[in-house]
Amino acid sequence: MARGRTTDPDVMGALMTTRVLMYSTGVCPYCLRAEALLKARGVDEIEKIRVDLEPERRDEMMTRTGRRTVPQIFIGETHVGGFDDLSALDREGKLAPLLAA
Repeated sequence: MARGRTTDPDVMGALMTTRVLMYSTGVCPYCLRAEALLKARGVDEIEKIRVDLEPERRDEMMTRTGRRTVPQIFIGETHVGGFDDLSALDREGKLAPLLAA
């Protein structure tokens, strides 16, 4: 089995119930990569907040995260960060347990 990936049915079932929220824009390639990675790890639904369509939500994002760039990803109440942070968690084998929490 590849590192950071799981085929455990209990974990895979739990992945579908964890709330994932992503601040994004419509033209962000890292947002698309983050979405693809999350879906590859079993996430069926990602709540997206488009800060390009709702500029006031960028202020909300910056207050919550201290960051200006998208994507900004939350898994449950945990701020994961951007795509690079998400990808690093996956490589370290820490993404699946976070999605299952």
